[in-house]
Amino acid sequence: MADSTRNPHQALTEQEQRDIVAQWAFDVRPLLLRFHLYLENVQTTWIRGGRTSETLLEMSFLNGRIERLMALTAAVTALGTKLYGRFGDGKNLDKVRINAVKKDSDAISAYAMSESLWHLSRSLPENHAIMVCLGEGLMPKGGETPEMGSNPQLGFGRVYARPEVAQILDKLIVRLLNDADFTWEQFYAEVKRRGITIWGTAIDTLENTTRFARGENVGPMTILHIFDQPMSITRPYEGYMGTLIVPQAVIDTAEKDSILINYRTDRRLVMEAIRRTYPGLKPEKLHVWTLGGTSREPRLASLWKQWEDLGAHVIEDGWITSEGIPSFNDSGTYAPTYHVKTWRDASGDLNLMVIDGYAASAEASQAATVARSLGLAASLCVLTSKCAFDWQIEREIMRLNADADDFASQLQALTGCAVDDEMAASYRRMIHECVQANIPLKRSVMEAGDLFPEKEWRSLAVCGYMCADPYTGASGVRQLEENVYEVTVRLVSEEADKLVTFALRLNETPGQERLVFNPLLNRFMAGEDYRSRPVRISDSGRIRNELQTLCAEALEFPSSQEIVVHFNKISPALISAENQGKLREILSWYKQRHPYWFKWLSVQD
Repeated sequence: MADSTRNPHQALTEQEQRDIVAQWAFDVRPLLLRFHLYLENVQTTWIRGGRTSETLLEMSFLNGRIERLMALTAAVTALGTKLYGRFGDGKNLDKVRINAVKKDSDAISAYAMSESLWHLSRSLPENHAIMVCLGEGLMPKGGETPEMGSNPQLGFGRVYARPEVAQILDKLIVRLLNDADFTWEQFYAEVKRRGITIWGTAIDTLENTTRFARGENVGPMTILHIFDQPMSITRPYEGYMGTLIVPQAVIDTAEKDSILINYRTDRRLVMEAIRRTYPGLKPEKLHVWTLGGTSREPRLASLWKQWEDLGAHVIEDGWITSEGIPSFNDSGTYAPTYHVKTWRDASGDLNLMVIDGYAASAEASQAATVARSLGLAASLCVLTSKCAFDWQIEREIMRLNADADDFASQLQALTGCAVDDEMAASYRRMIHECVQANIPLKRSVMEAGDLFPEKEWRSLAVCGYMCADPYTGASGVRQLEENVYEVTVRLVSEEADKLVTFALRLNETPGQERLVFNPLLNRFMAGEDYRSRPVRISDSGRIRNELQTLCAEALEFPSSQEIVVHFNKISPALISAENQGKLREILSWYKQRHPYWFKWLSVQD
């Protein structure tokens, strides 16, 4: 191992570099073996917190080996998705066909990350587990139709741990889902009573899926946030949250004048606090990143106008970041968090970027939790799952009592439009979903700590870049030579921040490597003969895992030992009618051929 007293800018010797690569290869061997990869090289650049050029320093609450496994998890997911996730196949296609490409892309990314987490979980301490608390892909985003909102993804309740620990948690999670009298507090108390430590996660296996499907060379990435405790969420949830992210220094300045800066604060006061914090900042040099496009106008038009009236620059699509790369505002609300900072432009003027508007719940919580590590402050506010009304109205709708007799009239008073039974039922459902998921609606605004039982948390944010990132300058997956690819990963904790660049060699032929990264069920639905393939007991676990990724909304968990697949709940936009027929045939064959291994499986119309 390299001398820890060396100059951090001094290059490693050839022997030191070989030692480091050997240690990485040893620590991440489970994932290299699973995906048939060889680690050619690894390079680390410390952005913050690195005391030396040594790449083996621990930087979070995780031990060094688990950190390295997490880094390779993001790298493997980015690499496999870019190579085998149909990158660019949706270019110039209509909505129906591009949606099919997106499903395939999400399936590859979710499978690669799920398999990585399963294999690395065998290296966890014996009483530890990784639990997915928030996932991305349950609902339609701006401009999408409802059937486009259900994507293969890793969602609430997925547990990765040693079998004994996983079985205990599965039973408790099934009870949390099915027993209305079993509260989050009881769940968490029972987990602690049994001496189990849960590391919660918020995951988006493929951020900017539409851009990926269309072959855009900027934006697509994979995001994994892991925490030292589970998030206080009780069931699968995805909604929208208002977000305001500014440097912590702005909050500190405002506090000195007894002004509270959060998502509900008048933007005039936010601008004044920003300019007091940065005296040389011209209004037009304040760049406000927010989602754009006509589908967002009903919600955000008044917010854009507030900033423009104050002289700020509301960032347009194609704006060049300080990294020299064009940005975009049609999606991708997480990555801009890394560009909330000051810089000097070519003319020497001071510039600052902040984030305002809204994001999907997983992205919003990820941005809020990484913000603290980047010296930022994030304020959240729950909004509705539709873009029908102004953001200031929507935040008030979500605070209504959905069970009140006069709910419809209150909703009408807020929105100023006629409210029929269907509309009232829709908004009631949104509020009930939040309450049932234990999202703290009673708070007018939230901070990241409100999503954790201990209120204080430690974290590690891991991002793998499939394509170039305009907000950090990180490069995407690129080929170095035949079968050798470079992948960049960023890791951020409260203590440190670094970039890790891997050089990974594919050990199989392209055709064989494609099979390595494809779920069994996808391969079978595509025509691979499952009847002649040797069946292993591990197929049972793989198929159980893949069903939870592929069609989570169609699954019922009567007990921790049973999964019921309801085919009438699978949208043809998610799995075509033809493939649904194939899937039913595949599951029925396994159930009949190996009834003991598949006793957990039930298939219903």
